[in-house]
Amino acid sequence: MNSETELAPAVKSILAAARERSGGEGVVNVDARSISDALARAEADGRVPVIAEVKPTSPTADGTRTDDPVELAEAMVEGGAAAISVLTEPTHFGGSPEALTRIREAVDVPVLRKDFVLDEAGMDVVAADLLLVIARFVDDLSELVAAARDRGFQPLVEVHDRDELEDALEAGAEIIGVNNRDLAKLEVDLETFESVAPHAPDDVTVIAESGISSPVDARRMREAGADALLVGSAIMDHGADESDVTENTRRLTRAETAESTTETETT
Repeated sequence: MNSETELAPAVKSILAAARERSGGEGVVNVDARSISDALARAEADGRVPVIAEVKPTSPTADGTRTDDPVELAEAMVEGGAAAISVLTEPTHFGGSPEALTRIREAVDVPVLRKDFVLDEAGMDVVAADLLLVIARFVDDLSELVAAARDRGFQPLVEVHDRDELEDALEAGAEIIGVNNRDLAKLEVDLETFESVAPHAPDDVTVIAESGISSPVDARRMREAGADALLVGSAIMDHGADESDVTENTRRLTRAETAESTTETETT
């Protein structure tokens, strides 16, 4: 694990809470829904592959959404989401493993468990199709990636720079998320993905994470090589309880179609 001196106080607090949480009572075994198949279906259908995130709140959110998480997930799928990400971290993000279980039972797309998993015990909490592993927070990335696969999870390894990308590749990661949010200042810069993603091999699925708030952002990340987009706050719209989650998702999944339509209308 890299030095915590470079982390924002909110991130240090999240990690401290993660260390205090216990794992499950036994080893989780998963019969996972294929994320590669889900992304391919979205592409074939003319949709931007979006992993829409059920995130009640966060340290960087403007508010909290109290909607039923299953209803939110179903609305995201209706809007064209290729997969669903569910925050299970309770203290800072208002999530829960129970919400993930309910969502996975209700939708037919892959479900990512997004949490701060630091060791094998942290994996054995709830079944999901994908499991987030943040490279910066893990002591032995290869071991954790292998342990995730042994349980049936598809590990999504999150990186923030070129060095972490190399670590992820050496650990055998096949699905890599490039997070545009800096963990020291919590600032977002889409150039992060643009500078890191081109160095990933073609046979690796690369996902752009954080800071994607509009169709313009979605197209920018796709042009930079994103196979999929992980979007939370722009879809949840924490500042507006009545925001249409289906429409927020649809705006992003149809970003490329909208661009094509605009170009046609202006020529």
